[in-house]
Amino acid sequence: MSETKKELTIAIIDDHPVVAEGLEKILMQDFSTKEIQKYHLGQDFIASLKKETGSVDIVFLDITLPDISGVELCREIKNLSPETCVLGFSNHNDRSLILQMLANGASGYLLKNASATELTACINEATNSQMVFSEEVKKIIAKPSAQQLKSVPTLTKREKEVLRMISDGKTNAEMAADLLLSLFTVETHRRNLMQKFGVKNTAALIKTAIQLQLIG
Repeated sequence: MSETKKELTIAIIDDHPVVAEGLEKILMQDFSTKEIQKYHLGQDFIASLKKETGSVDIVFLDITLPDISGVELCREIKNLSPETCVLGFSNHNDRSLILQMLANGASGYLLKNASATELTACINEATNSQMVFSEEVKKIIAKPSAQQLKSVPTLTKREKEVLRMISDGKTNAEMAADLLLSLFTVETHRRNLMQKFGVKNTAALIKTAIQLQLIG
């Protein structure tokens, strides 16, 4: 039995019955539960929460639901019930998605491949107002994103001009005329820019340049 003494009201929002039932068995075995609610749709839980029939201590929230994204649902839950502990519970291991959940009020994030022991430890920590993550998620968060690792490339003055013109939607011919350069020279600058940014097309070049705050 878990060290948590309080009887918990727990909600599981997941559209996979096998996952929900498996999680329910672990919770009933390891915790003193007042009630375990299971929902297939996010909006069904929101409707129940609005009835104010009782507080929900912990919500296990899948990220991909048939009717609403887990990130958006997390925000709605925290707006309606700030004291409710929302834990992301998903197969999605994308770092940016995990950080979005945390930014919208989640108290932690666990992958569905976490062991029962790991799950129990995380719930105990969550009931003590701690941020909790399964071991794999801790590694994902600690690892910097590809964008963070990507240093800002060094550009020549001419390359900066070409980059700005590309972002303005100018063609190679228009840039050549404006800069008094040959078409071949402009094409070379464009090719060099893509190589420096590690991208394969103009859309990716502009997106990366914006992320690195090189263009507005």
